[in-house]
Amino acid sequence: MRYDSFEWPQQQQQPPSNGVPRSAWTRQHRRLSRWHRPYTAVLILLDLLSTLAASWIADFSLEKSRSGFQGKSWWFLEGGDLFSFFAYVVLPLGWLLLLWTNGTYDRRYLGLGSEEFKRIVRTSVTVVAAVSLLAFATKTGLSRGTVAAVSLSALAFILIGRVTARQVLHVARSRTGHGAHRMILVGTLPEALEVYTAVTRSPAAGLIPVAIHITDGYAAARGIETPVPVYTGRDVLSLVREVGADTIAVCGSASAEPGELRRLAWQLEGTGVDLVVAPQLTDIAGPRVHIRPIEGLPLLHVEEPTLSGPGWLVKNLLDRVAAGIGLLLISPILAIIALGIRLSDPGPVFFRQTRVGHDGRTFKVWKFRTMYVDAEERKATLEELNESDGMLFKMKHDPRIFAFGQKLRATSLDELPQLINVLKGEMSLVGPRPLPADDGDYLGDVRRRLLVRPGITGLWQVSGRSDLSWDEAVRLDLYYVDNWSLTYDLSILWRTIWVVLRRKGAY
Repeated sequence: MRYDSFEWPQQQQQPPSNGVPRSAWTRQHRRLSRWHRPYTAVLILLDLLSTLAASWIADFSLEKSRSGFQGKSWWFLEGGDLFSFFAYVVLPLGWLLLLWTNGTYDRRYLGLGSEEFKRIVRTSVTVVAAVSLLAFATKTGLSRGTVAAVSLSALAFILIGRVTARQVLHVARSRTGHGAHRMILVGTLPEALEVYTAVTRSPAAGLIPVAIHITDGYAAARGIETPVPVYTGRDVLSLVREVGADTIAVCGSASAEPGELRRLAWQLEGTGVDLVVAPQLTDIAGPRVHIRPIEGLPLLHVEEPTLSGPGWLVKNLLDRVAAGIGLLLISPILAIIALGIRLSDPGPVFFRQTRVGHDGRTFKVWKFRTMYVDAEERKATLEELNESDGMLFKMKHDPRIFAFGQKLRATSLDELPQLINVLKGEMSLVGPRPLPADDGDYLGDVRRRLLVRPGITGLWQVSGRSDLSWDEAVRLDLYYVDNWSLTYDLSILWRTIWVVLRRKGAY
């Protein structure tokens, strides 16, 4: 869509705002974006049902669950009634209160990211500590099995409910646009387009740019194609009402204008419009960014990536243990696949190719063979049909792949032997994909991928796999390197299951 003309109505004259509304009684407190209100109500209901179900399971499955309450009384409650009161009233309400105080209903953490789940886990630890302390203080001989059963089952039910609610929200955002924020991007056109690209990569994030308000004048955008209408010289609040937006995103250098951002925040007070700032820090996750105010100046401090230390040692240990146990458990499946390959095409069962690993060291990657034995010789005749724009050769309908091999690729079962590489320490369960060593030294940004061990799965695989461009795949790998964490690894492993089941981008 091309926008060569811009609207130039007269600037609306409004009295300067100093952050104080004309009347405290007429001030609007409700935000324009209210999707989180019914969503939060649903979460509260799900959490309440989860805690009630956990108490019920412990009550009816453990014979000693009520033992600590025998012979005790409180007001008009005695014995079993006292247990029921605490199990079905006090404990569920306590869960909800602690979930609320830990910020699990904060709209900043709902719908995206792992922070919501981290806070739920911290709440469960707090509940166990509070129950144990209460039992000790009242000298109640509460069964440890009961505490464990209630806390673990409640945690599991709450997490399942949250994941289900989040998936429903993502579907609603992706298909209908409900539960999303309509944004106006304010800044120079290059900065606004960069933010536009970032927020639209994930429809599940619920951020829909509907307009761009450029700050560097009409000439800067003349003749440039833009995905949304572009405006300049407009009053931002009137533009918000005109396009039906509920959020203003100040992009890049526009956020550095002395006093302008503060005055815009004042102007938005009481309007129900959200204000967000998108600084020029791309592909850096929240845990690495900290705000350190100094004399009223908020400084964004960017920490270095954590690629060593206790967390990294735990990752290495989990990789080795999981790979060893996994190879033992799936050995019958590996044998069946090997037999299928031998029956499909005479030749070796495994295909081993030199790949580049951690710190540029090369190693032989293990894979089930999915192509005919003369595949490498035939590759030269197919180079012009390569559908990848990067270092890998990709074809959706590669004639070198035999029928059984195509099924292995579609289900990613051909990758299972790489558990051997993980066990040997050459690869990890999660990391950038190992690339061929044919092109020798890696130059530029691509070389940064070598700071970590390559993985069987990674952010590239769960975000589109072969459907992604080379530049996008490299960007995702670099994002993983710069923002690695154990929680992030677990998230990628969880997403890998669904990507494999849907066979998305596998060929």
